[in-house]
Amino acid sequence: MLKNVVIIGAGPGGLATAILLSKTGLNVKVLEKQGKVGGRTSSIESGGFKFDIGPTFFLFPQVLKSIYAALGRDLFKEIPMVRLDPQYHLVFGGGGEILARPDVPAMEKAIARISPGDAKNFVRFLTENRVKLNQFKSTLETPFHGWRDLFKLQMLKLLPLLRPWKSLDSELARYFSDPRVRLAFSFQSKYLGMSPFNCPSLFSILSFLEYEHGVYHPIGGCSAVSEGMANLAREAGVEILLDQEVDGIEFQGRKPIAVNTRSGRHPCDKLVINADFGRAMERLIPEKIRPAWTNKKIEGKRFSCSTFMLYLGIEGRYDNLQHHTIYMSRDYQGNLKDIEKNHVLSEDPSFYIQNACITDPTLAPSGRSTLYVLVPVTHMHPNVNWEKEKVRYRNLAIRQLAKIGLHDVEKRICHEQITTPMDWQNNMEIYKGATFNLAHNLGQMLHFRPRNRFAELDGVYLVGGGTHPGSGLPVIYESARISSRLLLEDMGLPFDHCIPPTEYTLEDGVPDLLVQGAKKNLAKHEAPLVPMG
Repeated sequence: MLKNVVIIGAGPGGLATAILLSKTGLNVKVLEKQGKVGGRTSSIESGGFKFDIGPTFFLFPQVLKSIYAALGRDLFKEIPMVRLDPQYHLVFGGGGEILARPDVPAMEKAIARISPGDAKNFVRFLTENRVKLNQFKSTLETPFHGWRDLFKLQMLKLLPLLRPWKSLDSELARYFSDPRVRLAFSFQSKYLGMSPFNCPSLFSILSFLEYEHGVYHPIGGCSAVSEGMANLAREAGVEILLDQEVDGIEFQGRKPIAVNTRSGRHPCDKLVINADFGRAMERLIPEKIRPAWTNKKIEGKRFSCSTFMLYLGIEGRYDNLQHHTIYMSRDYQGNLKDIEKNHVLSEDPSFYIQNACITDPTLAPSGRSTLYVLVPVTHMHPNVNWEKEKVRYRNLAIRQLAKIGLHDVEKRICHEQITTPMDWQNNMEIYKGATFNLAHNLGQMLHFRPRNRFAELDGVYLVGGGTHPGSGLPVIYESARISSRLLLEDMGLPFDHCIPPTEYTLEDGVPDLLVQGAKKNLAKHEAPLVPMG
């Protein structure tokens, strides 16, 4: 008898899982609440403008490329992408700027303009993080079933390399003395919704990935990737049903047997949950059968920041503004403290702006362009009433743009949409409006995170930013490979196509002595090894 797999949510993790399961003879069905695929990686289309709702940086396409390859398809042929150079422009409120380039000599010159002594350490940073990623890759590709997995010999060998006792900022201090340069290689912790001053040092690999493998813009935006994945899944026989909010899940004991939506009852032998973890638990899973993840326990977890969004249609273009620009406020640490600890709104917030039409004019009508403005803010908290703050903070965000030279935005706006943390929570079903899901502190990584094979229930698997390995598109795709492999393994079906073929190898042309030196440096640690847990 044909076995049924139901996937709740057509976000990037759900779509990747559908593709991987489609070639196994299973009957795969995806149920999506919204009228379009993609979840946070979907788009807003209005008045001839198209905006990515969430992610705009497309990084490390190798993971998705291997998922496409499992069906004999070529990602880059099906979804055209442009590798950006410059990758982005960093503007520091305290003075100085860096035009980040993937070319090593050009990037060394950019660093030298604000900190000559740090420029010479850029190659060492790349080399050592190349080794770090190569050594850590199996951990990113492996499920963590419990605390015993932490004490496997392979994991213990990684401790001197990962330096779990150090923050990302203190790890970068090994290479760069200027705090602005350290920010240039640590602002990527915002992809995880965290501060570089408490984000684990492991995540120096994020900025390394950008320089090693590129920052890409898919033509049509990141939402075009989700749309392409959905088309591929449908061609492979997956049924994707839109406008299908889940009303409830039927259980026999701890095992789900069917999912109910407006279109009826959808039987399942296995269930994959790609919905936001906290909201899915609250809304769909009876609390009595999830004792390790009760509502109270979820409430007590640390969640990422949220984002205040402006999607602006603009008359004309800003041809002198880079595709990606990040402004770091003068008091960057104070801004982060307001977000993570004080849960108040900063008056000089950092922000990110995407000017995509200089690369991709298909996103706007002729003679017009799009601006995507993101301001990191606290997740939903009683300290901030967004019904009162929405307009005020919108005006503040527009004024902030003058700090990167945009003085006339207000008068050029011809289309506008605002999204607050309250909108993320209420309209997109994101717990606390925390757009990057559970935070990635050491107590919420690996087996401490909700597991890919959800331990509380039988036949339930998790994909997306709320499970291992974590947030960000490459690792969300990786979660789909891990969870698909577990599901197929449990059903006694072949799962070789879910095993990553890609090696994160040291690049050709790196001198052997430099690689050996990197390995020696990584083998040293400045603190005693202590048991974790």
